[in-house]
Amino acid sequence: MRNALAIANKEFRSYFASPIGYILIGLFALLFGYFFYLYLMMFVRQSEQMMQFGGGGGANVNQMMIRGLFQNTAVIILFVMPMITMRTYAEEKRSGTIELLLTSPLTDLEIIVGKFVGAMGLYCAMLSVTVLYMAILFIYGNPEWRPLVAGYLGLLLLGGCFISVGLLISSLTKNQIVAGVITFAVFLMLWIINWSADQSGPTMRAVLNHLSIIDHFDDFARGIIDTKHVVYYLSFITFGLFLTAKSVDSERWRG
Repeated sequence: MRNALAIANKEFRSYFASPIGYILIGLFALLFGYFFYLYLMMFVRQSEQMMQFGGGGGANVNQMMIRGLFQNTAVIILFVMPMITMRTYAEEKRSGTIELLLTSPLTDLEIIVGKFVGAMGLYCAMLSVTVLYMAILFIYGNPEWRPLVAGYLGLLLLGGCFISVGLLISSLTKNQIVAGVITFAVFLMLWIINWSADQSGPTMRAVLNHLSIIDHFDDFARGIIDTKHVVYYLSFITFGLFLTAKSVDSERWRG
């Protein structure tokens, strides 16, 4: 575990050794802030209309604002996450340090877990910026905290899935751009895989809906923590890291 944490610390610091970490956090904060402003203005207008027509201030900030905000945050993650994972193994291969890493007294599991935790560290740093926006709602409004916790848990699990897939793809190439493009393509496929479900038979519809990575996030955005969605995401992460381990193991044998 200590070796894995050492790798994670190295990975996390490497994001900030270049501008990439600062750029990703700044870009994410900017996009999230834009959607936050749009949904806040929409919520204020709807609240004023409800009060004008005798609604009595019954507007629910969780339903009318936060749910849509989390769903749009998932879209931002779809585009940003490949930039986090594309360098994890591809840069090691390009610079030639992969041989040193694989011949070091570290197990494949320690290396993979370390890189996964390091990437998750940057992702958590990105999400932590959004807490400042949520604090504004608690200062000036009265949102429920439980749906917020569910939403953030869903974002963490969704990001973990994306990172596990990104690690796998990065381990298959030494070109960061190729890794980023393929990772985004795979993310997008997992996102839209159920779009043809309505035109499929009952069995295939159920399979496609289950495979859709974003369908499992919808309940989290609504503030619902369902164990079947948690199991799906954890199984997805485990399977992605397992395939990454097989890829790294084959690289060790080829080396």
